[in-house]
Amino acid sequence: MTRRELLGAAALIGAAGVERSFAREHAAASAQSVVKPRRLRPGDTVGVVTPATATFQQVELDIVTESLTALGLKVKIGEHVRDRHGSLGGADRDRAADINRFFADDSVRAVFPTRGGWGSSRLLPLLDYDTIRRNPKIILGYSDITALLNGIHAKTGLITFHGPNGGGRWDQPSLDWMKQVLFDGQAVTFANPKTTNDRNVLTQIENRTQKIRGGKARGKLLGGNLTVFTAIMGSAYVPNTDGAIFFTEDVDEAYYRIDRMMTQLAIGGVLGKIRGFVFGTCSECKTGDGYASFTLEEIFADHIAPLKIPAWSGAMIGHAMTQWTLPVGLEVEIDADAATLRMTEPAVS
Repeated sequence: MTRRELLGAAALIGAAGVERSFAREHAAASAQSVVKPRRLRPGDTVGVVTPATATFQQVELDIVTESLTALGLKVKIGEHVRDRHGSLGGADRDRAADINRFFADDSVRAVFPTRGGWGSSRLLPLLDYDTIRRNPKIILGYSDITALLNGIHAKTGLITFHGPNGGGRWDQPSLDWMKQVLFDGQAVTFANPKTTNDRNVLTQIENRTQKIRGGKARGKLLGGNLTVFTAIMGSAYVPNTDGAIFFTEDVDEAYYRIDRMMTQLAIGGVLGKIRGFVFGTCSECKTGDGYASFTLEEIFADHIAPLKIPAWSGAMIGHAMTQWTLPVGLEVEIDADAATLRMTEPAVS
């Protein structure tokens, strides 16, 4: 079964389980006060978990451990990190138990997934949200971890962080963004670097941004991977997006699928209520076999431009690239003319 088929099947199963209680639970989650985790300090202990695709080889775990140790952190490995259940990193109950255990462990200051892939959504009904709320900690990741970032914020009010997975890209810029947000507690203004390269010394080629519609707006920052976010729509694990600044990205999807998911956001009531929109990248996205193709520009022209809200694309949010560390649930300001995203306050205490 393909990743897309798995996501589709999971969405149907999840929707059936929460449909009757969704309105009540979503209203309660929307009323959650924002909770900030404590900032990281050298010498802190972090817990490593595998909530999605399995960590198939020991060398993958070694890279995670060595990367976090190089940050001056101590590492605790989840009991089930090397488990296997099909393509997943162990049974659902065991993967969730590792997360619950680390949030309950007073010696652990943050939770770092090894990787994304598929499987995080399956854990959402199994997490101990009362324990997470009482013990606010940093959780950082992207791609499939989008489900955990939004589900935990929706249920507890905890600010979560969209950025590198433990085994992900730790180039210098990604590392700098992460340190500014999680260690230094800065209220960061995110912007792509203004550089040229050997291909063209006259104007910028890499990391270009493109304005969809100009202007500024403030709101709670929500979003993540487009495929994963739309797969959990209609559940109690999606935060209230009314008045939000919505960010998203994707990888290895046909453009007609991006259009389909943007349509889902529109008819699902998300796009019509947001105050601003930021798109990152669509790595390895292409025309589907047998299909004519929209371009991303055309998709944004159809779905975003008519909203008449500040919007831009090309942000450093995505796969296989330098990544910002974004605070999910914190108030930010978007400036679509300058192509910036500004935190209005620190995301950690």
